[in-house]
Amino acid sequence: MLDAVLGWLGVVLVSVGVFFLFLGALGIFRLPDLFNRLQAGTKATTLGVVSTSIGVGLLAKGWLPFAAALAIFLLMTNPISSHAVARASYRAGVKPYPGTDPDECAKRHLTIYEESEEK
Repeated sequence: MLDAVLGWLGVVLVSVGVFFLFLGALGIFRLPDLFNRLQAGTKATTLGVVSTSIGVGLLAKGWLPFAAALAIFLLMTNPISSHAVARASYRAGVKPYPGTDPDECAKRHLTIYEESEEK
């Protein structure tokens, strides 16, 4: 009975993971600039890979420790790497799409720059 429940839960998690991976890929193709694409790719694919790997771990019991370790590793590294790429791109001069919200990062950097010049 427990194996059947875990099997169905594994199938549901793999299905949810595949759905979010599809949404991440769709967001990468449909969104207008690097920053929006990076956000869509990171958030959706992180959730997709984590739920898919946990689902596979539930379906193949021997893989559960490996799948859990993979999920924890991705949850810790994927947002950090995404932030590093976005910050490096912004500092390299990549401009956000004009239709997005105002550039709060530029305002903050301008304020810090003005404060350092006053001293």
